[in-house]
Amino acid sequence: MSISYLETPIEFLKGVGPQRADMLKKELEIFTFHDLLHFFPFRYVDRSKFYKVREVRADLPYIQIRGYISNIELHGDRRTTRMTAVLSDETGSMQLVWFRGFKWLKGLYKPGVEYVVFGKPNIFGRKINLAHPEIEPCTADQLYTTVKMQPVYNSTEKLRARGLDSRGINKLIKTLLPAAVPYIEESLPPRLMSTLKLPGRKETISDIHFPSDELSLKRAVARLKFEELFYIQLSLLRQKLLRLEKSSGHIFSKIGDLFNGFYHDRLSFSLTSAQKRVLKEIRSDTLTGKQMNRLLQGDVGSGKTVVAVMSMLMALDNGYQACLMAPTEILAFQHYESVSTMLQPLGVQMGLLTGSTRSSKRRKMLDELQQGRLQIILGTHALIEDQVQFHCLGIAVIDEQHRFGVAQRARLWEKSQVPPHVLVMTATPIPRTLAMTLYGDLDVSVIDELPPGRKPIKTVHQTDAQRLKVFGFMRDQIQKGRQVYVVYPLIQESEALDLKDLTDGYESIVREFPLPEYAVSIVHGKMRPADKDYEMQRFVNGQTQIMVATTVIEVGIDVPNASVMVIESAERFGLSQLHQLRGRVGRGADQSYCILMTKEQLSNDARKRINVMVASNDGFEIAETDLKLRGPGDIQGTQQSGILDLKMADLTTDEHILKLARKHAREILGEDPDLSLSEHKIISRQLSRLYPEKLFWGRIS
Repeated sequence: MSISYLETPIEFLKGVGPQRADMLKKELEIFTFHDLLHFFPFRYVDRSKFYKVREVRADLPYIQIRGYISNIELHGDRRTTRMTAVLSDETGSMQLVWFRGFKWLKGLYKPGVEYVVFGKPNIFGRKINLAHPEIEPCTADQLYTTVKMQPVYNSTEKLRARGLDSRGINKLIKTLLPAAVPYIEESLPPRLMSTLKLPGRKETISDIHFPSDELSLKRAVARLKFEELFYIQLSLLRQKLLRLEKSSGHIFSKIGDLFNGFYHDRLSFSLTSAQKRVLKEIRSDTLTGKQMNRLLQGDVGSGKTVVAVMSMLMALDNGYQACLMAPTEILAFQHYESVSTMLQPLGVQMGLLTGSTRSSKRRKMLDELQQGRLQIILGTHALIEDQVQFHCLGIAVIDEQHRFGVAQRARLWEKSQVPPHVLVMTATPIPRTLAMTLYGDLDVSVIDELPPGRKPIKTVHQTDAQRLKVFGFMRDQIQKGRQVYVVYPLIQESEALDLKDLTDGYESIVREFPLPEYAVSIVHGKMRPADKDYEMQRFVNGQTQIMVATTVIEVGIDVPNASVMVIESAERFGLSQLHQLRGRVGRGADQSYCILMTKEQLSNDARKRINVMVASNDGFEIAETDLKLRGPGDIQGTQQSGILDLKMADLTTDEHILKLARKHAREILGEDPDLSLSEHKIISRQLSRLYPEKLFWGRIS
């Protein structure tokens, strides 16, 4: 079979051998010929031009120079070591500099040997230099230095020491490609390639490594990006189809007295149009006879809990039970308090189950739950314990879904012969491209407006020099009866990071706000759960005016009376986290404030984040900016999904390709859900190669 050649272990390629093979496997995860062919360049450079030293300017792009290397020296101490060398030609000399990898460089460059040096000019110590340049002996193949579109491959210091820098990898691929091309199989059907005018796979792989011109490179990149996103979307949409085919669900055939009584008599405000739209989507799902799997996105304070309560009432009206699982005891308790206030006048029987529920109360609750007398149960992960058995669970609501593991979530629907409908909620807005890629197998609902009358939080940026002014503002707010959060990124001082630590901050707050007029709580992740809950509860009850905390309060505490959020060292937080922390205030009728405290000097990215927070309260806008600044791999909750290991596509810039890929995947599955048509066999084969034994439905619901 043709694939066998491409699966040949990499050590059998001429120029590799056992030692280089071990290094390629460890450093770049290249195990086979196929892996090497799919190790793509990350950029292309013009290697046809040589500069003289006197022509070099700091604003030039990548440059190459022929010259001699001398005066290789180490500078600095253990913490700030750097290595420098002098590069000279007949017009002058300039500095080369390295900040790591010294042991691999020592003794590598010989005096009197002419080298080709390639790199990006920078200014360091007021002098132009090249940092971590690529360096080759000038006797190298001259073709290498006259290519206009030279591919550049990622490498590591260890690989470079084995001669496998970008040029070394380039040579291996040049050796492999001619022999491998006949074995490269097509992976897209002819009709799709014709419709989109995509090049064939053989041509694409050749052109991505060694493009003859910019047009051939552009076509190869477009093909690879489309194919990557197409198969992700196809796998997600197919899993959704399989789930809908095989997973029957409870039918909520009527809207009854509980739902209507709550909507007409207990709801003290009008639902927003977004809340009504989401409820209609949930109502429609629960009439199909298929299990609902819906992700509900809504910014902090958008009214997701009311939608969850009304969805649970649909279940109760049809004779089923409901549960709501929250990630922390304090959040579970707050949900219980608010839902009880809404529903107990309607006679709904409710319970709260957490790790600290007393044994006698737990036994009584579990008995009532199994017999069906308990209609709604709220709790933490305690709900998934084996002894928790439902009479007939109709819907499971999961709050802040990214806080639960896949196995934890999956155990909820195993508690019913017919899987319950699943509604998962998140207050972390997810950018459109991420939602389509991570949660493409789910139905997604979005509450994209806040309830009327809610005042936007005023966000301001202050530096350490304005701290006394900030303390004065906190005093004014406390004297008006309000409460204040002060959040720090660390518990103890770190020598490596110039941050204010929680302990020092707590002591300075206590000095500035002494008893008996002010009381201060302190909460951090290293406290015992009981102590943490005690301190949080004191703040919730108004016994303390200031809470000094780490980010443990990002999710799980709701105090309408808290009107000020002070975030220390705000430059060290990501946008998503800053937005979540800001959402802890603004929950009451009073004007609320978020104060971002930073040092005077900020990096460009940090300043962008601060400016976005000051300018916008829109969580979705902030999430899009966060994606652009940080990339998808760092967004909260996405690390657990290998689906974001993209080789070519970029979710920050390729939304149009993603939409096109999803459109064609949907059309193909609409025409041929089993991929059994002869023209689609190629898709079915490629799908099983890419995602063997992967069950995407388990990631979230």
